[in-house]
Amino acid sequence: MDYPEKQTTKSRALSVLRKTKLKTRMILTLGLLGTLQTVLIGSFAGYYLSESLYEEIGERALMVAKTVAATPAVIEGVRTRNIPALNQLARRLTETNEALFIVIGDHQAIRLAHPDPTRIGYSMGDDDGDYGQQALQHGQAYVARAKGSLGESMRGKAPVSTPETGNIIGIVSVGYSLEQVENTIRRYNFVLYGVVGLMLLFTVFSAIIIAGRFKRAIFGLEPEEIARLFQERDATLQSVREGIIAVNRDGVITTANRAAYETLELPENEPLAGKPILDILPESSLMSVLQTGQPDFDREVWLRGRQMVVNRLPVRQGEQIIGVVASFRRRDELDQVSRQLTRIQQYADTLRSQTHEYSNKLHTIAGLIQIGATEEALNLIGSEVSDHQALLHLLLEAVPDPIIAGCLLGKYNRAKEMGLRLEIDPGSQMADLPAELPRDQLVSVLGNLIDNALEATLHKAGNGGRVSLSMTDLGHELIFEVEDEGPGVPGPDRARIFERGFSTKGEKHGIGLHLVQQFVDRWGGSVTVENLSECGSRFTLYLPKTPMAGGHP
Repeated sequence: MDYPEKQTTKSRALSVLRKTKLKTRMILTLGLLGTLQTVLIGSFAGYYLSESLYEEIGERALMVAKTVAATPAVIEGVRTRNIPALNQLARRLTETNEALFIVIGDHQAIRLAHPDPTRIGYSMGDDDGDYGQQALQHGQAYVARAKGSLGESMRGKAPVSTPETGNIIGIVSVGYSLEQVENTIRRYNFVLYGVVGLMLLFTVFSAIIIAGRFKRAIFGLEPEEIARLFQERDATLQSVREGIIAVNRDGVITTANRAAYETLELPENEPLAGKPILDILPESSLMSVLQTGQPDFDREVWLRGRQMVVNRLPVRQGEQIIGVVASFRRRDELDQVSRQLTRIQQYADTLRSQTHEYSNKLHTIAGLIQIGATEEALNLIGSEVSDHQALLHLLLEAVPDPIIAGCLLGKYNRAKEMGLRLEIDPGSQMADLPAELPRDQLVSVLGNLIDNALEATLHKAGNGGRVSLSMTDLGHELIFEVEDEGPGVPGPDRARIFERGFSTKGEKHGIGLHLVQQFVDRWGGSVTVENLSECGSRFTLYLPKTPMAGGHP
């Protein structure tokens, strides 16, 4: 009937224990364990010490009893029943061996020698009920613990036999007082329990130090907080769309989220944790980050035959590197976002430049009409229409791909807005484009080259400057040439102009040409830069119609 009450008490105890701080719980747990171990060890040591002393005293009594029983004077005294001689000998042997007593009896266990003369002539079994039958009948020496007339003692009993015939003619009993043994045990126990007490204090002190260091190692968090943080971390990892893999200092995977399985197309029923990273991704560079400790951001790499954008960050504990965390995403996902942004930017640039240009032209035409210069207004309208018609006709004939044609039309309008001219070589031809060539990336590369040329021309030549574009798809390559009237590229800078972050324009530049070089490398093409004899520079882009093996984006 009291079962629910017991359950309630147990629940309350568990609730109180959960509310107790981790440090307090560790001190109590380690202290109790240390106390229990110390008490058990001390009890065992005390028991073992007592039994060892008792056994030692028994062995000593037995040895003395055998020695006395084999003494010729004792054998002769028992044979002749010389009681005075036996008592005198027994007293002397008792003092010599520091025994409590030495009692000598005949073959019927009748005392012939005893420390108390009044007990001579009586049976040796009167004290403890042991008549020495094991020694008298079987000839065996043995040890017994009993309480006799002289107090509790450990006794060794041995038969007395004649050396000629071996007949048993008597018995010798040698006793040592157990009070002396117990005094010795108490003295040893005092030292033992003192050591046990010191060990207990040391255990409690060690528990306090260990608990403090452990609490600092987990940043002062309680177990419940650690569990909550672990759950939050796991939920966060699984919610991230990027693949995440963490390895320890030995290069063994410790963490991998669901996106990592999906991105690398690994079977989800085979856990990655506990496996060496090089067994899963032999081409991984995480081990180099472990060795150098240098983080790596936005690095494009190939993993399991797929192009990835990877970030690698070392995990440090103090000055020591204890692991590396890598996040990665497939490049085509980023390309899709980039493609959308590129198209939006192109449309915005085209609309903005056309709006600005036509607004100025409309204002000019309106002014000419108001002042009555109708002929000039018609000529302006005709030239505008003819220029655009010529450009549109050229693009339709030379560049049937609408995406590239739209890009060039936008850049043409952008140049006019900047006060520059973008001239496309009438002999250009770009119709034989391979189907697998990503149009968005080609537009991005071509747009970057034209934008750089426009900026360089505007900086050097100002209004009226000219940028020329020629294209050809003859042969096995697609060739694009962009010439500007800028300051040119100094010789020492030509080797670095395609590096990420390098630019002669200042900070926040040096990205466009780097993207050009990356695309060219992936497709298996090349890009060159040279200064023109008059002024400016020429960038030439070569793209094979059939990409090199392993060079496809």
